[in-house]
Amino acid sequence: MVLKRFLIAAAAVAAMTAGQAYAAAVEYTVGTGATYRPFEFQNAKKELVGFDIDLVKEIAKAQGFKVKFVNTAWGVIFESLKNGDRDFIISGITITPQRKETIDFSAPYFAAHQLILTQKNVKVKGLADLKGKKVSVVANSAGDIACSKMFGKASTSIKRFDNTPLALEELNAGGVDAAVGDVGVFAYYAQQNPSKHFNMVRDPSFEDQYFGIGVRKGNTKVLKDVNEGLKKVIKSGAYAKVYHKWFGAKAPVPKLPTK
Repeated sequence: MVLKRFLIAAAAVAAMTAGQAYAAAVEYTVGTGATYRPFEFQNAKKELVGFDIDLVKEIAKAQGFKVKFVNTAWGVIFESLKNGDRDFIISGITITPQRKETIDFSAPYFAAHQLILTQKNVKVKGLADLKGKKVSVVANSAGDIACSKMFGKASTSIKRFDNTPLALEELNAGGVDAAVGDVGVFAYYAQQNPSKHFNMVRDPSFEDQYFGIGVRKGNTKVLKDVNEGLKKVIKSGAYAKVYHKWFGAKAPVPKLPTK
């Protein structure tokens, strides 16, 4: 009887210990930059809010894990993932072949492409028409890559900034003729500043792009949790609700994970 009680107690302790370890393992630290309205930004209470934030919360709820958001500057967000400070990152990150060499991506969750935003008196049909004009971009972004390819990486016409608000404020202040960046952010910014009468143009050469959630290379557990959760929120309609909340439109259906 004593041995039986001992074995039961030992099993209970083992189960409790395992449960505590599991509980600790299912809270993921999420890196996101609070300078990418409406995807992620700080409200008046300094809380992280936005489309990406709401989407991750829905994914976590659907898949049964917890998340802790950490405001992470764009300049170090990839390094924070690689060195283990973040379990995954979401910050309007375009999936590119170069980035896929160093991190793993979830299935695409947002269809995007680059957009040219110009002053109301600047009329262009494409990126080439901006030759000789000042253009603001976020350093090392898809917009920077496109402008560098068109005008040369060392071109003095390209003004690089650490984040999107700074690049857009330079346009707002008249410091540049145009800005190049992601459609979701730029269209939202133009909508929020109707008095500026910004022109929005998509260069025909701008390819369709997709945002993905970044996971440390080889971390299959986190990647599976994120992809399974994403699949569930798309199928349940939760994704569509979050999309409508932030963009006021019917959500396009993202590509579902194949596994």
